[in-house]
Amino acid sequence: MTPPPHSATAAAEAAPAECRTVVSTGGARLHVHVSGAPAPAPTVVLAHGWTCDTTFWDEVTALLAAGHRVVRYDQRGHGRSAPTPGNYGTEELADDLCAVLEATTAPGERVVVGGHSMGGMTIVAAAGREPFRERVAAAMLCSTGMGRLSTEARVMPFRSARLREPFQRALMSSPLPLGPANPAGAHALHYVTLGPGAPARLRERVARMVHACPRRTRSEWGRVLNDLALTEGLAELTVPTVVVHGSADRLTPPVHAHRMAAALPDCEGPVLLHGRGHMTPMEDPAAIAGLLRALARRHVTEGAEGADGRDGEGGPATDGGSVVAAAGLTVSVDGGRGPVAVGAGPGDARGARQRDEAPDGEAPVDDPAHEEERG
Repeated sequence: MTPPPHSATAAAEAAPAECRTVVSTGGARLHVHVSGAPAPAPTVVLAHGWTCDTTFWDEVTALLAAGHRVVRYDQRGHGRSAPTPGNYGTEELADDLCAVLEATTAPGERVVVGGHSMGGMTIVAAAGREPFRERVAAAMLCSTGMGRLSTEARVMPFRSARLREPFQRALMSSPLPLGPANPAGAHALHYVTLGPGAPARLRERVARMVHACPRRTRSEWGRVLNDLALTEGLAELTVPTVVVHGSADRLTPPVHAHRMAAALPDCEGPVLLHGRGHMTPMEDPAAIAGLLRALARRHVTEGAEGADGRDGEGGPATDGGSVVAAAGLTVSVDGGRGPVAVGAGPGDARGARQRDEAPDGEAPVDDPAHEEERG
C-alpha cells in the first residue's frame, strides 16, 4: 500500500530555496532549483520529462524536503531554460544532467538521481559519463522507455500497432498548436497522460503545464523521441536502480518497464503503480518519494551512519533487503516475470499486468499477436 503523505508540504514551504543558472553545451542556460534540508542531508537530483517543467516535481519535493536536499532543473527549452534550436538530442540530455551534477554537488558527494519519461532517458544517456559515475550512487527510472516509443504507445485508438505508429509519430513531432486550454483539451490530455481516476485539479494542472511548453521545443524533442535508441545504454547504468511505472500508461506502456528491468545490471522492480498513467510522480507522489527516500537511505546515508546505528535522517538504519519494501509498497509474484512490486491494492500481479498493458481489452503489448501486427 502507498505510504500516506505527512506534513511535508509545510516543511517544503519553510525550507530554504535557491534558483541558479547552469551553463551547458550549445549555449544552453539551465534553470536549476535547489531546496530542502541543508548538508549533510542526502541530495536527490530530479529530471522531468517532455513538455513538463520543474513544477512537475512539486509534491515529490515537498515530501522529501524535511530530510533531503532536492535539486531539480528545467530541461533545455522547457520551463525557464532557454531554447537551443537545433541542439536537441540524447547527447545534450546527458550534457545537461552532467552540468547540473557538477554545479550542484560537492567534491566526493554521492547522490540519488530520479528521472521521469525524458528525464529517465537523460539518466541512461549520461550513465557512462565520468561526472555521472563519480557522483551517482543510485537511480530511479520512472514512466520511461529507451526505444520503440511511437510503436509501443497506445495513444491512438487502433488495435493494430501498424496503424497506430504513423499517427503517433506525427503527433509527437507536430509543431501545431495543441488547441485551447479548455475542458475538452484537458480531457484529451487526461486520456493520453493520466490514469482514469485522476482528479479534476490534476487534469487541469497537467493541461496548463503541457500547453506552456513552446511548440518548437515540443516538436524538436518529439522528433528525438521518435527515433530514440538508448536500449544498449542500459548496460552502462550500473548503479542500483529502481524502475517504476504506471499500469495504465498509454505513452510508455508497462512493456517498457519489464524490458528495462531485464536489461539493467542492478535493478529492483519493476514497480507497477496500479491505475496510474504516465504522470506517476504527480499521480502518486507518496510512492515516488518513498522510493527515492529508500534509495537515498540505502545507498547514500547508510555509509555515514554513526556509532548509534542511526541513519542520516535520524531514523533507524536498515539492514538490507528490498528498497521497494522499505518504501512501503506491496510485493506480489508474477509467475511469468518474477517479483513485481504493486503500488496500490492486492491482486494477482500477472493478471493486472496483462490488463494494464492492454487498455480497452486489447491483447498485451508483448503478445505474439502484436509481433505479427508489426510485421
